[in-house]
Formats: sequence, C-alpha cells, structure tokens
Amino acid sequence: MPIAQNTETAAKLRCISCGAAPDSAAQDFRCTACGDLLEFFFPGWTCGSDAFNPPALDAAALKALWLDRRASCEALDQSGVWRFRELLPHIAAEHAITLGEGNTPLYHLPRCARAAGVENLRAKHQGMNPTASFKDTGMTVAASSAHERKFRWVACASTGNTSASMAAYAARGNMHSLVLIPEGKISWGKLSQALDYGALTCQLRTDFDGCVRILTDLVRQKPVYLLNSVNPYRIEGQKTAAIELMEQLGWEPPDHIIVPGGNLGNSSAIGKALLEMLALKLISRLPKLSIIQAQGANPFYRSVREFGGKKIEPVIADTLATAIRIGNPASWKKALRVLQATGGEVEEVSEVEIANAKAEIGADGIGCEPASAVTLAGLKKLHRSGFVKSGDSVVLILTGHALKDPDFTIKFHRGDLFADILVAGSCASGTPDAAEAAKARYLQRAPVVLDADLGAVIAALDAAERNSKC
Repeated sequence: MPIAQNTETAAKLRCISCGAAPDSAAQDFRCTACGDLLEFFFPGWTCGSDAFNPPALDAAALKALWLDRRASCEALDQSGVWRFRELLPHIAAEHAITLGEGNTPLYHLPRCARAAGVENLRAKHQGMNPTASFKDTGMTVAASSAHERKFRWVACASTGNTSASMAAYAARGNMHSLVLIPEGKISWGKLSQALDYGALTCQLRTDFDGCVRILTDLVRQKPVYLLNSVNPYRIEGQKTAAIELMEQLGWEPPDHIIVPGGNLGNSSAIGKALLEMLALKLISRLPKLSIIQAQGANPFYRSVREFGGKKIEPVIADTLATAIRIGNPASWKKALRVLQATGGEVEEVSEVEIANAKAEIGADGIGCEPASAVTLAGLKKLHRSGFVKSGDSVVLILTGHALKDPDFTIKFHRGDLFADILVAGSCASGTPDAAEAAKARYLQRAPVVLDADLGAVIAALDAAERNSKC
C-alpha cells in the first residue's frame, strides 16, 4: 500500500513558549532558552499558527494500513500504540519495549447516559491497559526512547499509576527504575505494582509537586532518564488513544470528549492528536475536548475561570481521587491550548459527586478508579449548564481500572467514605452536596451479613428484588 515518506523520521522538538527547536532535549526536558516544556512537531503539519502544507500522506491508505496491522503477528503491530507509528517520533524497532498496550475497549453506558441526561454516551476505558491505566500508552514510547539512549536508570515522581507503568516497562527493557512518591498519599494497590516490578521506591515527606522538584534536581546531576509527562515522548504515545478512538468510531468524531485533569499531560496528548488528525484529513471536524478536575485539586479550573488562562496558581491538592491529586500541573499551557482550539470547557466536581459517579459507572458493569469518574460527574454539570446538549454524542476517557483503589470502593459502599472529610455543616440541608450525599445511599451496596441459613438468604434476595429499580 503506497504510503509516501514515513513521517516518523520527521519529528522535531520545539519549545511551546519561545519556539526554540533544539536538536536534542536536556535531561529535564525543559527548554534551555526559556525553561518551558518541549513538544514534538512534524514539519509541514498544521500546529497552532503554522502554515499547513499537506504532507505526503494519504489518509485512506493510512487507515487501511493500521487496520491491516491488527491481523499481524508482529509485536509492534499488535500494540495499540506502535500500530500507529507513522504518527510517532522514530525509535528503532529493536529498542521498542511493548506489553501489548492500547487496544482498549469502547463501551456504551446506558444507565450513566440516563443519569447524565444525554442519549449517546460511551467510555474509552484506558484502565484496560497492561498495568491498568492510560500511562502505558505513553510509557511504551518514552521507555523505548530511554532504552535507545542506553540509560540504565529511569525515574518518575508519581501519585501511583505512573510508577506502576514505568516500573513494568523498565523491567521489560532490563533497566532499573526509581520511584518518588508522597508519603501516605498513594493507593497501596498502585504502589504494590511498582514494588512487584522491582522499582526502588522512595516515599518522601512531601506532596507530589515536592517529589517533582526533587526528581528534576536529580536528573540534572545523575544519568537518570526522566519519565514523567514533561517527557514529550510520553505525550506522543498517549495521543494514540485518540487515534484508536476515532478508528473505533469509524473516523466519525463525537461531539464531546471528556477527560480527567491532573497533571494535564493526557488531555494535552488527546487534544494534540485531534488537531493532527484534522490536519491529516483523518477526521473532518474537531470534538470539543473538556477537562474535569476535583474541587480539592483544581488549579487549572481556577486558572481558566479566574485568570482567563493567563497564569496558574498552585494549590495544596486534597482529593480522594489520588491519581489527580496534583496542585501544580506541569502541562497546563499545553492543556489550555487544546481546550481553546477545540472549544472545550473546564469544570470542577466535589468528592461526593466523584464517588456517586464512580458507583453509577460501576452500575453499568464498568469499573474505574475515582479519578476516572470525574468525567461523568463533570458531564452532568456540563449538561445542566447547557454546554452539552441531550442529543450530543459524548465519550468519557476512563483512565484507570477499578482495582487501582479498592479501599475507596469498599468505604463508599459501607457508607463511611466521607466520615473524615465532610465537616459539620458542609452537607447542610438544601446544598448540592446534601443532594449528592442523599443519592449516595441509593448507590451503596454494602455486604449483608447473615446466618448460614437458606431462609435468610431468600429473604435478602426478596428484599433486594423489592428495592430494585430495574
């Protein structure tokens, strides 16, 4: 199938602020001229205000090639990331580290659609990746870059998912991994993965942003490869989730894509992919990309709503959705750019709204971690505001698996999740939280303790049938 010159050889680095285009990245992946983040761009593709000269690519041929690869037995072709390698920076095949990432399902959510007031709602579940989060799609590319550069050590600061993913890919690539995590502020389900994959794990007495500062200083002094989302290879890998989503939708974009907002690398990646696919005529229009944050970790929401996106003020992050407990997101400028380019919105949701949304997604038979559930909670608010119409098609990006944080789920269904965080009066009668807290009671499914007696089980079954809304 004729594909003119493979574009993977054409990727260049560029600073997102001053436009400097270095031949290679510094150890901290910051621009040496102004200190801002770097990104990959492909000369000739439209990006921002650049002039667009159509590249020597045929959209129909690319689509057919990517589809054909799904029947291949080659490891790279079976990866839902490397299958789209024409749109990735070039890494030699012998250095590619893959665990068969990507290829994640797209689910209909009929119950959640009714709860949100929309007719067409689906979820792209990135929690179905090898280490159970979206991080794998970026990590396969970034870890492969480290391997190609012959690094022995890779490192990350993490709230959990990044550490699990990095440790797994480092182990597969015969590299050592260092994890810096905030002490007491990580799900043990996630940390257990990093330990099992052999990572050197350091719990620092600080928050995530403090871990990032230590890591940044470390990589400037030691031959350690940084694998947080400031690494532009991460963003390139993560953007393939959007390409795969469009393929699953027959290249017909939805009206809205809704993404959780933590460090904002994932929303940046998905938005970057949408803009590139539009430039390459793989899609004919842009969906609106919206970003949802937890109220206790909402610096991007505040930046857009209070400062028009002109600056960001870090916050002390506090949310049970640990994957997005980040107070100073590194990729906020990238996220702002794609938010504006796609006409999306930013919203914040409460802890009770997140917990209820998680249970509602679960009631559709699809489990996810708390951070993923901000998407459904945010959709409800976007629908109430009129930004999302009832007839619009919507795709939620679920970023992590339900078993990433089982303690959250157990506490919710037992009714004691908010015992320590809802202060007296915060759920006073008539407030939005009061209504959400009342709704939680109907979503909770605590285990029923019974005597070992058939009659008791039948009585419980009959009671459940009477109380069922189905």
